Amino acid sequence: MSGTPARTTDAATTAEVVCLGESMVTFLPSQPGRLADVPSFGRGIGGAESNVACALAAAGHRTAWVSRVGADGFGDHLVEAIAGYGVDTSGVRRDPSRPTGIYFRTATDRATDVHEVAYYRAGSAASAMSPRNIPYETLPATRVLHLSGITAALSADCLDLLHDLTAPRPGRPLISFDVNHRPGLWRDAGASPEVLLEPARRSDLVFVGEDEAEEAWGVTGAEAIRAALPEPSVLVVKRGAEGATVFSGTGDVTTVPALRVDVVAPVGAGDAFAAGFLSATLRDLPVRDRVRHGHLMAAAALTVPGDLTVPPARAHADSLAALDDDAWGRLRLGPGWTGDDQEVRTT
Repeated sequence: MSGTPARTTDAATTAEVVCLGESMVTFLPSQPGRLADVPSFGRGIGGAESNVACALAAAGHRTAWVSRVGADGFGDHLVEAIAGYGVDTSGVRRDPSRPTGIYFRTATDRATDVHEVAYYRAGSAASAMSPRNIPYETLPATRVLHLSGITAALSADCLDLLHDLTAPRPGRPLISFDVNHRPGLWRDAGASPEVLLEPARRSDLVFVGEDEAEEAWGVTGAEAIRAALPEPSVLVVKRGAEGATVFSGTGDVTTVPALRVDVVAPVGAGDAFAAGFLSATLRDLPVRDRVRHGHLMAAAALTVPGDLTVPPARAHADSLAALDDDAWGRLRLGPGWTGDDQEVRTT
Protein backbone atom coordinates (compact mmCIF):
# COMPACT_ATOMS: atom_id res chain seq x y z
CA MET A 1 0.00 0.00 0.00
CA SER A 2 1.29 3.50 -0.78
CA GLY A 3 1.97 5.74 2.19
CA THR A 4 4.58 3.49 3.83
CA PRO A 5 7.50 5.64 4.99
CA ALA A 6 10.87 5.02 3.39
CA ARG A 7 13.51 3.51 5.61
CA THR A 8 16.48 5.68 6.53
CA THR A 9 20.11 4.62 6.45
CA ASP A 10 20.90 5.39 10.09
CA ALA A 11 18.22 3.39 11.89
CA ALA A 12 20.16 3.34 15.18
CA THR A 13 19.93 7.10 15.75
CA THR A 14 16.97 8.23 13.66
CA ALA A 15 13.61 8.91 15.24
CA GLU A 16 10.93 6.89 13.53
CA VAL A 17 8.37 9.64 14.18
CA VAL A 18 8.82 13.31 15.01
CA CYS A 19 5.72 15.01 16.39
CA LEU A 20 5.53 18.81 16.38
CA GLY A 21 2.93 20.90 18.17
CA GLU A 22 1.84 22.57 21.38
CA SER A 23 1.39 20.64 24.60
CA MET A 24 -0.19 22.07 27.71
CA VAL A 25 -0.63 21.19 31.31
CA THR A 26 -4.20 19.97 31.62
CA PHE A 27 -6.30 20.03 34.77
CA LEU A 28 -8.65 17.06 34.94
CA PRO A 29 -11.86 17.29 37.00
CA SER A 30 -12.21 15.26 40.16
CA GLN A 31 -15.89 14.62 39.34
CA PRO A 32 -18.41 15.20 36.53
CA GLY A 33 -20.20 18.49 36.29
CA ARG A 34 -19.81 22.08 35.15
CA LEU A 35 -16.42 23.71 35.58
CA ALA A 36 -18.13 26.09 37.99
CA ASP A 37 -19.12 23.14 40.21
CA VAL A 38 -15.98 20.95 40.11
CA PRO A 39 -14.24 21.35 43.46
CA SER A 40 -10.75 20.20 42.47
CA PHE A 41 -8.62 19.11 39.55
CA GLY A 42 -5.73 16.73 39.03
CA ARG A 43 -2.76 17.73 36.92
CA GLY A 44 -1.95 15.95 33.67
CA ILE A 45 -0.50 16.68 30.26
CA GLY A 46 -2.38 17.28 27.04
CA GLY A 47 -1.40 17.90 23.46
CA ALA A 48 -2.43 16.05 20.34
CA GLU A 49 1.06 15.68 18.90
CA SER A 50 2.81 14.80 22.16
CA ASN A 51 0.02 12.31 22.91
CA VAL A 52 0.89 10.54 19.65
CA ALA A 53 4.61 10.64 20.47
CA CYS A 54 4.04 9.19 23.96
CA ALA A 55 1.73 6.43 22.72
CA LEU A 56 4.18 5.43 19.99
CA ALA A 57 7.09 5.43 22.43
CA ALA A 58 5.11 3.25 24.83
CA ALA A 59 4.48 0.90 21.91
CA GLY A 60 8.22 0.54 21.33
CA HIS A 61 8.97 3.15 18.66
CA ARG A 62 11.66 5.85 18.70
CA THR A 63 9.89 9.19 18.82
CA ALA A 64 10.72 12.85 19.30
CA TRP A 65 8.58 15.82 20.28
CA VAL A 66 9.43 19.32 19.00
CA SER A 67 7.82 22.41 20.50
CA ARG A 68 8.30 25.51 22.64
CA VAL A 69 7.36 25.86 26.31
CA GLY A 70 7.78 28.61 28.86
CA ALA A 71 10.73 28.86 31.21
CA ASP A 72 8.37 28.01 34.06
CA GLY A 73 7.34 25.15 36.29
CA PHE A 74 4.59 24.01 33.93
CA GLY A 75 7.15 23.83 31.13
CA ASP A 76 9.40 21.75 33.39
CA HIS A 77 6.51 19.39 34.11
CA LEU A 78 5.61 18.94 30.44
CA VAL A 79 9.13 18.18 29.31
CA GLU A 80 9.79 15.81 32.19
CA ALA A 81 6.45 13.99 31.86
CA ILE A 82 6.73 13.50 28.11
CA ALA A 83 10.36 12.42 28.37
CA GLY A 84 9.21 9.94 30.99
CA TYR A 85 7.39 8.03 28.26
CA GLY A 86 10.67 7.59 26.42
CA VAL A 87 10.17 10.49 23.99
CA ASP A 88 13.21 12.51 22.86
CA THR A 89 12.54 16.09 24.01
CA SER A 90 15.87 17.60 22.94
CA GLY A 91 14.04 19.59 20.25
CA VAL A 92 11.91 21.48 22.80
CA ARG A 93 12.96 25.11 23.29
CA ARG A 94 12.27 27.28 26.35
CA ASP A 95 10.82 30.77 25.90
CA PRO A 96 11.87 33.20 28.66
CA SER A 97 9.10 35.72 27.95
CA ARG A 98 6.02 33.60 27.16
CA PRO A 99 4.25 31.11 29.45
CA THR A 100 3.41 27.46 28.99
CA GLY A 101 -0.24 26.99 28.07
CA ILE A 102 -2.70 25.35 30.47
CA TYR A 103 -6.32 24.31 30.22
CA PHE A 104 -9.18 22.95 32.28
CA ARG A 105 -11.86 20.60 30.99
CA THR A 106 -14.97 18.79 32.14
CA ALA A 107 -15.29 15.01 32.21
CA THR A 108 -17.95 14.84 29.51
CA ASP A 109 -17.50 13.83 25.89
CA ARG A 110 -15.85 16.56 23.81
CA ALA A 111 -18.55 16.15 21.16
CA THR A 112 -21.45 16.97 23.49
CA ASP A 113 -22.94 20.40 24.17
CA VAL A 114 -22.25 20.15 27.90
CA HIS A 115 -18.51 19.67 27.45
CA GLU A 116 -16.49 22.67 28.62
CA VAL A 117 -12.86 23.53 27.97
CA ALA A 118 -11.21 26.65 29.40
CA TYR A 119 -7.96 27.37 27.53
CA TYR A 120 -5.28 29.66 28.92
CA ARG A 121 -2.95 29.50 25.93
CA ALA A 122 -3.20 32.93 24.27
CA GLY A 123 0.33 34.29 23.94
CA SER A 124 1.83 30.96 24.96
CA ALA A 125 5.38 29.95 24.11
CA ALA A 126 4.12 27.47 21.54
CA SER A 127 1.96 30.07 19.80
CA ALA A 128 5.20 31.85 18.85
CA MET A 129 6.46 28.87 16.82
CA SER A 130 7.37 29.90 13.28
CA PRO A 131 9.71 28.95 10.42
CA ARG A 132 12.19 31.39 11.94
CA ASN A 133 12.60 29.63 15.28
CA ILE A 134 11.77 26.06 14.18
CA PRO A 135 13.19 25.80 10.65
CA TYR A 136 12.62 22.54 8.82
CA GLU A 137 16.36 21.90 8.60
CA THR A 138 16.70 21.69 12.39
CA LEU A 139 14.15 18.90 12.86
CA PRO A 140 15.54 15.48 13.80
CA ALA A 141 15.94 13.02 10.94
CA THR A 142 12.86 10.84 10.80
CA ARG A 143 10.71 8.48 8.76
CA VAL A 144 7.47 10.30 9.65
CA LEU A 145 6.73 13.91 10.61
CA HIS A 146 3.38 14.09 12.41
CA LEU A 147 1.50 17.39 12.52
CA SER A 148 -2.00 18.56 13.36
CA GLY A 149 -4.43 21.31 12.46
CA ILE A 150 -4.36 22.59 16.03
CA THR A 151 -1.02 24.25 15.27
CA ALA A 152 -2.57 26.28 12.44
CA ALA A 153 -5.12 27.82 14.82
CA LEU A 154 -2.60 29.08 17.36
CA SER A 155 -1.27 32.09 15.42
CA ALA A 156 -0.40 33.37 11.98
CA ASP A 157 3.22 32.38 12.60
CA CYS A 158 2.15 28.85 13.49
CA LEU A 159 0.10 28.64 10.29
CA ASP A 160 3.18 29.77 8.34
CA LEU A 161 5.18 27.02 10.07
CA LEU A 162 2.61 24.40 9.09
CA HIS A 163 2.75 25.56 5.47
CA ASP A 164 6.56 25.41 5.54
CA LEU A 165 6.68 21.91 7.02
CA THR A 166 4.21 20.49 4.49
CA ALA A 167 5.87 22.13 1.47
CA PRO A 168 7.13 19.70 -1.19
CA ARG A 169 10.90 19.26 -0.94
CA PRO A 170 13.40 16.56 -1.94
CA GLY A 171 13.83 13.77 0.58
CA ARG A 172 11.15 14.92 2.99
CA PRO A 173 9.76 12.26 5.34
CA LEU A 174 6.23 10.98 5.12
CA ILE A 175 4.02 13.83 6.34
CA SER A 176 1.23 12.65 8.63
CA PHE A 177 -1.48 15.25 9.27
CA ASP A 178 -4.38 14.96 11.70
CA VAL A 179 -6.96 17.65 10.90
CA ASN A 180 -7.94 17.80 14.60
CA HIS A 181 -10.49 20.58 14.12
CA ARG A 182 -11.16 22.39 17.41
CA PRO A 183 -13.99 24.91 16.88
CA GLY A 184 -13.16 26.83 20.05
CA LEU A 185 -9.69 27.66 18.80
CA TRP A 186 -10.84 29.03 15.47
CA ARG A 187 -13.24 31.53 17.05
CA ASP A 188 -10.23 33.58 18.13
CA ALA A 189 -7.79 32.59 15.39
CA GLY A 190 -8.59 35.39 12.96
CA ALA A 191 -8.83 32.80 10.18
CA SER A 192 -11.16 30.08 8.97
CA PRO A 193 -10.61 26.33 9.39
CA GLU A 194 -10.83 26.16 5.60
CA VAL A 195 -7.10 26.95 5.68
CA LEU A 196 -6.57 23.38 6.89
CA LEU A 197 -7.40 22.08 3.41
CA GLU A 198 -4.06 23.22 2.01
CA PRO A 199 -1.74 21.40 4.47
CA ALA A 200 -4.00 18.36 4.25
CA ARG A 201 -3.67 18.28 0.47
CA ARG A 202 0.11 18.58 0.76
CA SER A 203 0.41 15.70 3.24
CA ASP A 204 0.94 12.01 2.53
CA LEU A 205 -1.25 10.54 5.28
CA VAL A 206 -4.30 12.41 6.57
CA PHE A 207 -6.63 11.63 9.47
CA VAL A 208 -10.00 13.39 9.59
CA GLY A 209 -13.34 12.70 11.24
CA GLU A 210 -16.56 12.92 9.27
CA ASP A 211 -17.88 15.35 11.86
CA GLU A 212 -14.74 17.51 11.57
CA ALA A 213 -14.95 17.71 7.79
CA GLU A 214 -18.58 18.74 7.92
CA GLU A 215 -18.04 21.40 10.56
CA ALA A 216 -14.78 22.81 9.15
CA TRP A 217 -15.42 22.55 5.42
CA GLY A 218 -19.12 21.77 4.93
CA VAL A 219 -18.20 18.41 3.37
CA THR A 220 -20.44 15.46 4.27
CA GLY A 221 -19.62 11.77 3.91
CA ALA A 222 -16.45 9.77 3.31
CA GLU A 223 -16.64 9.84 -0.49
CA ALA A 224 -17.13 13.61 -0.52
CA ILE A 225 -14.17 14.04 1.83
CA ARG A 226 -12.00 12.03 -0.57
CA ALA A 227 -13.20 14.21 -3.44
CA ALA A 228 -12.14 17.29 -1.45
CA LEU A 229 -8.78 15.68 -0.59
CA PRO A 230 -7.70 13.66 -3.63
CA GLU A 231 -3.96 14.25 -3.18
CA PRO A 232 -2.94 12.31 -0.01
CA SER A 233 -1.73 8.81 -0.79
CA VAL A 234 -3.57 7.61 2.33
CA LEU A 235 -6.73 9.28 3.65
CA VAL A 236 -8.25 7.90 6.86
CA VAL A 237 -11.84 9.03 7.46
CA LYS A 238 -12.94 8.33 11.03
CA ARG A 239 -16.66 7.64 11.20
CA GLY A 240 -17.35 7.25 14.92
CA ALA A 241 -19.26 4.11 15.82
CA GLU A 242 -19.23 3.10 12.15
CA GLY A 243 -15.46 2.62 12.23
CA ALA A 244 -12.99 4.08 9.73
CA THR A 245 -12.64 4.12 5.95
CA VAL A 246 -9.25 4.31 4.28
CA PHE A 247 -8.73 5.59 0.74
CA SER A 248 -5.39 4.76 -0.88
CA GLY A 249 -3.62 6.31 -3.84
CA THR A 250 -4.18 3.10 -5.79
CA GLY A 251 -7.94 3.59 -5.57
CA ASP A 252 -8.52 0.91 -2.94
CA VAL A 253 -11.14 1.65 -0.27
CA THR A 254 -11.14 -0.28 3.02
CA THR A 255 -13.67 0.07 5.83
CA VAL A 256 -13.00 -1.47 9.24
CA PRO A 257 -15.72 -1.52 11.93
CA ALA A 258 -15.08 0.09 15.29
CA LEU A 259 -14.82 -1.91 18.48
CA ARG A 260 -17.39 -1.94 21.25
CA VAL A 261 -15.79 -0.30 24.26
CA ASP A 262 -16.90 0.29 27.86
CA VAL A 263 -15.82 3.92 27.95
CA VAL A 264 -14.29 5.37 31.13
CA ALA A 265 -13.42 8.81 29.70
CA PRO A 266 -14.12 9.88 26.11
CA VAL A 267 -10.86 11.77 25.56
CA GLY A 268 -7.61 10.97 23.82
CA ALA A 269 -9.09 8.42 21.43
CA GLY A 270 -8.31 10.32 18.24
CA ASP A 271 -4.64 10.75 19.09
CA ALA A 272 -4.41 7.13 20.17
CA PHE A 273 -6.02 5.98 16.93
CA ALA A 274 -3.43 7.94 14.93
CA ALA A 275 -0.63 6.40 17.01
CA GLY A 276 -1.94 2.87 16.45
CA PHE A 277 -2.32 3.43 12.71
CA LEU A 278 1.16 4.95 12.47
CA SER A 279 2.69 2.11 14.48
CA ALA A 280 1.22 -0.46 12.11
CA THR A 281 2.30 1.67 9.12
CA LEU A 282 5.88 1.70 10.37
CA ARG A 283 5.68 -2.09 10.54
CA ASP A 284 4.34 -2.32 6.96
CA LEU A 285 1.19 -4.14 8.07
CA PRO A 286 -1.79 -4.48 5.71
CA VAL A 287 -4.25 -1.59 5.68
CA ARG A 288 -6.95 -3.54 7.54
CA ASP A 289 -4.52 -4.24 10.37
CA ARG A 290 -3.38 -0.62 10.43
CA VAL A 291 -6.95 0.45 11.09
CA ARG A 292 -7.49 -2.31 13.63
CA HIS A 293 -4.38 -1.26 15.55
CA GLY A 294 -5.77 2.27 15.50
CA HIS A 295 -9.05 1.04 16.98
CA LEU A 296 -7.20 -1.00 19.62
CA MET A 297 -4.99 1.92 20.68
CA ALA A 298 -8.08 4.13 20.86
CA ALA A 299 -9.81 1.53 23.04
CA ALA A 300 -6.82 1.60 25.39
CA ALA A 301 -7.23 5.39 25.79
CA LEU A 302 -11.01 5.21 26.19
CA THR A 303 -10.81 2.74 29.07
CA VAL A 304 -8.69 4.98 31.35
CA PRO A 305 -9.51 8.38 32.92
CA GLY A 306 -6.83 10.48 31.17
CA ASP A 307 -5.56 11.06 27.63
CA LEU A 308 -2.66 8.63 27.89
CA THR A 309 -2.27 5.01 28.89
CA VAL A 310 0.05 2.07 28.42
CA PRO A 311 -0.97 0.37 25.17
CA PRO A 312 -1.50 -3.37 24.89
CA ALA A 313 1.63 -5.44 24.39
CA ARG A 314 2.45 -5.78 20.70
CA ALA A 315 1.85 -9.54 20.66
CA HIS A 316 -1.52 -9.03 22.37
CA ALA A 317 -2.57 -6.34 19.90
CA ASP A 318 -1.33 -8.39 16.94
CA SER A 319 -3.38 -11.38 18.01
CA LEU A 320 -6.54 -9.28 18.25
CA ALA A 321 -5.87 -7.50 14.95
CA ALA A 322 -5.51 -10.90 13.26
CA LEU A 323 -9.00 -12.10 14.28
CA ASP A 324 -11.47 -12.98 11.56
CA ASP A 325 -14.24 -10.47 10.89
CA ASP A 326 -16.81 -12.33 12.98
CA ALA A 327 -14.56 -12.58 16.04
CA TRP A 328 -13.52 -8.93 15.66
CA GLY A 329 -17.15 -7.90 15.61
CA ARG A 330 -17.86 -9.78 18.84
CA LEU A 331 -15.06 -8.14 20.86
CA ARG A 332 -16.00 -5.89 23.76
CA LEU A 333 -13.20 -4.12 25.62
CA GLY A 334 -13.38 -2.64 29.10
CA PRO A 335 -11.05 -1.25 31.79
CA GLY A 336 -7.93 -3.33 32.27
CA TRP A 337 -8.16 -5.15 28.95
CA THR A 338 -4.62 -4.18 27.94
CA GLY A 339 -2.97 -6.18 30.73
CA ASP A 340 -1.10 -9.31 29.75
CA ASP A 341 -3.18 -11.44 32.12
CA GLN A 342 -6.52 -10.00 31.04
CA GLU A 343 -8.96 -11.74 28.79
CA VAL A 344 -11.07 -9.76 26.37
CA ARG A 345 -14.79 -10.36 26.22
CA THR A 346 -16.80 -11.48 23.23
CA THR A 347 -20.54 -11.36 22.78
